[in-house]
Amino acid sequence: MPGENLSRDEAHERAALLSVDGYEVVLDLRSAVGDSAEAVRTFRSETTIRFRRTGAGTSTFVDLIAPSVTSVTLNGRALDPAAVFDGSRIALDELADENTLVVDAQCAYSRTGEGMHRFVDPEDGEVYLYTQYEPADARRVYATFEQPDLKAPHLFSVTAPEGWTVWSNGAGEQDADGVWRFAVTAPISTYISCVVAGPYHYVTDAYTRTLADGTELEIPLGAMCRKGLAKHFGADDVFLVTKQGLDFFHDHFDYPYPFGKYDQAFVPEYNLGAMENPGMVTFREEYIYRGKVTQAAYERRANVILHEMAHMWFGDLVTMVWWDDLWLKESFADFMGSFSLAEATRFTNSWVTFANNRKAWAYRADQLPSTHPITADIRDLEDAKLNFDGITYAKGASVLKQLVAYAGRDAFLEGARRYFKRHAYGNTRLADLLTILEETSGRDMKAWAKSWLQTSGVNTLTPAVSYDAEGRITELAVVQEGDELRPHRAAVGLYRLVDGELTRYARAEADITGARTVVAELAGAERPDLVLVNDDDLTYCKVRFDEGSLATLRAHLGGITDPLARALCWSALWNLTRDGLMPARDFVSVVLGFAGRETDIGVLQMLHAWAGAAVTHYAAPAWREEGGRLLAEGALRELRVAEPGSEHQLTWARFFAATASSDADLQLLEGLLDGTARIDGLDVDQEMRWSLLSPLAVRGRADETRIGEELGRDDTATGKRHQVRLLASRPSAAVKAQAWAQVVESDTLSNALVEATIAGFVQSSQRELIAPYAEKYFTVIERLWAERSIQIGMDVVRGLFPGLQDDPATLAATDAWLAEHAAAAPALRRLVLESRDDLARALRAQECDRLAG
Repeated sequence: MPGENLSRDEAHERAALLSVDGYEVVLDLRSAVGDSAEAVRTFRSETTIRFRRTGAGTSTFVDLIAPSVTSVTLNGRALDPAAVFDGSRIALDELADENTLVVDAQCAYSRTGEGMHRFVDPEDGEVYLYTQYEPADARRVYATFEQPDLKAPHLFSVTAPEGWTVWSNGAGEQDADGVWRFAVTAPISTYISCVVAGPYHYVTDAYTRTLADGTELEIPLGAMCRKGLAKHFGADDVFLVTKQGLDFFHDHFDYPYPFGKYDQAFVPEYNLGAMENPGMVTFREEYIYRGKVTQAAYERRANVILHEMAHMWFGDLVTMVWWDDLWLKESFADFMGSFSLAEATRFTNSWVTFANNRKAWAYRADQLPSTHPITADIRDLEDAKLNFDGITYAKGASVLKQLVAYAGRDAFLEGARRYFKRHAYGNTRLADLLTILEETSGRDMKAWAKSWLQTSGVNTLTPAVSYDAEGRITELAVVQEGDELRPHRAAVGLYRLVDGELTRYARAEADITGARTVVAELAGAERPDLVLVNDDDLTYCKVRFDEGSLATLRAHLGGITDPLARALCWSALWNLTRDGLMPARDFVSVVLGFAGRETDIGVLQMLHAWAGAAVTHYAAPAWREEGGRLLAEGALRELRVAEPGSEHQLTWARFFAATASSDADLQLLEGLLDGTARIDGLDVDQEMRWSLLSPLAVRGRADETRIGEELGRDDTATGKRHQVRLLASRPSAAVKAQAWAQVVESDTLSNALVEATIAGFVQSSQRELIAPYAEKYFTVIERLWAERSIQIGMDVVRGLFPGLQDDPATLAATDAWLAEHAAAAPALRRLVLESRDDLARALRAQECDRLAG
């Protein structure tokens, strides 16, 4: 039988054959605590599935990944597990019109964040469980028809260790026998069912609202985290954003929240940012801040909260038929996260963050060889796993922002309202949404969708301006480049430099079509110092500049008064650098010249990340050391002049720690750690201590003993991850060999510690030390992909690619592997192709920078 990788064709055949009436899932999780003699710790899972045959055929299969199956009963007939279970599927024959299947299995606890993840808190020894399924890991916890279009009500009951609390999608309570029983859910897909169990710290609140018909809607709210994080939790802010989001979505969607309660769990060792399980949303616990952070961090958390909340309608209430239309939930949630953040919370500049941060992710993904249309061709589950990417999320959200400009805000929101009402608890495809948007907008959505949703790649828009003898514009045209020339509703802004400030004095919106579009409205305007195409960020494109505008930005970028326009210009310069059109040293020079004036903390943090990447990947090797020194000097200079205790001071302190390399820099870090040095207003809390210690470990000035002493100060799960990362970062051949073996030759590390070990192993200042592992990488990745879970496989293949060996020999080795492994798993080949493209891009950019030297 086929293995774990369910194909689209198999899913369509099964959906045509049957419909599911309901799941009853009984879990016994008492084995989560105490010693275990099992090689693999397991729990008992008993699943009853009631389903009907609705098409031709008498055989099918149910999905289950488990170490063992105790019994299988179909319609009262016992099946031999040894005959019907192959490790990932249970074969079912002689189906009746109405069927009852009962599967009793021993399922495995997970260390990889897939299925039922088990975490032991090193701080107090407590055990915490949670589930994570998307796209198809519910089958690791109970027997399922694991595909999104076979929705059904779920009824969970769970027996847990004494003293634990258990949560699921529905409201629950513990009965007299100690069993936690939960309300049956509305029809949902298996990948969004959920169980969370353990001695979590739990806080409650409530949301109330009077609906249009006069009835009262009350939604019980809950938020939870590990006990060790309770003192840092800040649940009040979580509830504030939650209530603001519920207000916003009820105001605009005209469909009451359909899943009863609304719990939010912040859980350890989480692979994702969050997951939209209805009534039981899960988040990575890194969104609980143990030390001082900037408002940008709180904005990111609020955005994720609202993104997941939008999924309650886009994705949970109405779900895609198959992963081809993953964008129907992720693009909408990504757009709605920023939309609601700007209009319903204190983070009114969220579109600045979107333009500068989220779209950078999209631009990178859309220029990889693996780029794909927003509506993708997803052949199987491995394809699906890799398509949770910058195109499905950020490009899709950018295109929806363009759709709002194209069709109108009112038509867009009315389309959403009709979509929910027409398809509640059902499954949809692209055509279902387009039909409704055509109704509400009067626009030809099929043509729009063909250009924007069904083609790949990013367009480049460049202004072409001519002037008369008096310096007035005679013609301003927008030149569009790209494989697919799309219709863009875009704005063009003209900016004038006065007393060091660049302010907009003219703006025109236009429909940009074809290779060249004249913006007639701007003819006759006075000569601008800066022409900004895609002002206000209405469309999705890369922006280029005319020579005069680029010269203005080099000299005066910090003078742009509008934060969104400034962010767009920074983003455009970064794209020029990545494309090998601006030398990395020039980009670094602009950052050092103007980042100190940047008022938006989120933008400043992105500038730091980009400047670091420019030196690491895009600078000519001969200039790297000089570039790193300039960044460290600039960071320390800005740190010393920043307002004491301010967010800017904190941000520059972290950047200084990340770039410090000279003896004087490292001595200052040591002094800040031991208290012999001080910078007024800088709070050296525990998270800052780890940031300061990290470069000392990388440079060989903090040994295992010193790192262990820091763990003694912070003997927590977070502290352990920092310790593992720093140990692997030390400049020693023996250390690198040990880290490699822990990740590649063993699978005992949890997902979080695999991630930490890889992060420590790969250091840009240790290129020569890790060079021997480039050849080893290509000899092990196919075996690793076959042996490890897809999540760990992705982490290892991406994380250990020898991108720091940035020379033509590594490129040739990558090409040789691809040529010799044409039959390797497509998902594995995609990961290697993407890394190869990053390397080739880096080499092109390095050549651009070398020529500038």
